[in-house]
Amino acid sequence: MSDAKDYHLDDQIGYILRRVTQRHLSIFAAAIPEVTTTQFAVLARLAEIGPVSQNHLGRATAMDAATIKGVVDRLARLGLVATTADPADRRRLTVSLTEAGTELFAARAATALQISADTVSPLSVAEAQALKALLLRLT
Repeated sequence: MSDAKDYHLDDQIGYILRRVTQRHLSIFAAAIPEVTTTQFAVLARLAEIGPVSQNHLGRATAMDAATIKGVVDRLARLGLVATTADPADRRRLTVSLTEAGTELFAARAATALQISADTVSPLSVAEAQALKALLLRLT
């Protein structure tokens, strides 16, 4: 049985992942200041799949109901997405990109790809691919 003296913060996966996330967020914020990484993920998913219910969008972007609602509300205030009531179920909101949202995503997609490359730039191409594959196994 191990005890407290065996616990070293710098060796903990959660701590390491948080530091990598902080690195990525810093790179992202400098390159795409208009939106957060979470907001950009919503724009990217909507560009990929088109208009969708807010509930489905949350699942498609790995966000819980409260988080996706807040993200959609902020993007709507920025004029990047629009919400409409589903004609079949007025309680359900359909979220779609606005023209401004489509334009922002199109203008920043190449930058976002570069951000991903910059995030893993200390690694070789093979190491970056291996890291991505290993992380995907943890999801």
